[in-house]
Amino acid sequence: MIKSSENKVQDQPKINDLIFKELIKRGYALEGNTHVWNIADSKLWYLTPEQSQGYLDLDADQEYKQETGQLQAENLITENLAEILEKIGDGPINIIDLGCGDGKKAAVIVQNIKEINPYMKVRYCPIDISGYMVEKAIETFSNLDVEEIIEFQYNISDFENLENITPLLRKGEFKKNLFLLLGNTLGNFEANELLYEIRSAMGFDDLFLVDIAINDQKQEERVEAYRKSKKFNDFLVYIPMQIGLSPDEVEWGARWRNSRIEFYYTVKKDKQINFQGRRIIFNKGDQIIVAIAYKHDKEALMTYLKLHFGDVILKISKDQSKAVGICKK
Repeated sequence: MIKSSENKVQDQPKINDLIFKELIKRGYALEGNTHVWNIADSKLWYLTPEQSQGYLDLDADQEYKQETGQLQAENLITENLAEILEKIGDGPINIIDLGCGDGKKAAVIVQNIKEINPYMKVRYCPIDISGYMVEKAIETFSNLDVEEIIEFQYNISDFENLENITPLLRKGEFKKNLFLLLGNTLGNFEANELLYEIRSAMGFDDLFLVDIAINDQKQEERVEAYRKSKKFNDFLVYIPMQIGLSPDEVEWGARWRNSRIEFYYTVKKDKQINFQGRRIIFNKGDQIIVAIAYKHDKEALMTYLKLHFGDVILKISKDQSKAVGICKK
């Protein structure tokens, strides 16, 4: 993995066709004299193995876990696992790990399930936009006590394809699915669109388990921590790099706005980029938003979940920073 900014300049990836097209398609908004380009789409975060590994390095960082509430989420799920298992019932189960990453979050859940019910049969199906992530998740689960790891063409997929995937998993004795959406993945999407896709893929015996960051009124403190985070920058700097900007031509930033944290880069000098017969001109001071993380109020979050699911239980962490939703149709 590329470690330093100096190395990144030397080994800078070529301009990425997908990211460049997103810039052209979306254009920019004007804020005074500042051009603000918004390409905050998680599909662009994992286009290369270096990007994917950059996220895994960030996700493994204890300080990051504390800032994002992942430790609280893991504790919430563990504390309520007996209730979760009661909801899903006995019998074999498919674990559908949406946005699986390296599978380690799901692995904690499966290990705890096996401790409570050693006889429960588990099949694991990792789904991620990144083939690199799917490989890492399969590697993680190859060392666990599961009956099977599902490897097929749909492992590398976005969430819009779920309705085509789940019927293929309901075979033999494995009729029920536990859908996992962990790591505050919901916060990187428009909530209703993603929840609709998941509900549409579920059967009435299936269960959906999601962890979500909620607005605990401490977002300005978190923003300050993100601004200082070298690992966050190391992960997301690949986005401007793949549109032709080197790390020393942009400055990392974060802010709280519109009920979400926005992660962005400020262009430090005028630059013209030509690619495939098209041209983009960045002026000094222009901004490129590369990621967003919504922080919903508890009431709004419950409204979202109840709009799509008939049976919703919401568990809140003691510090009020994290929620876990347990949902059925």
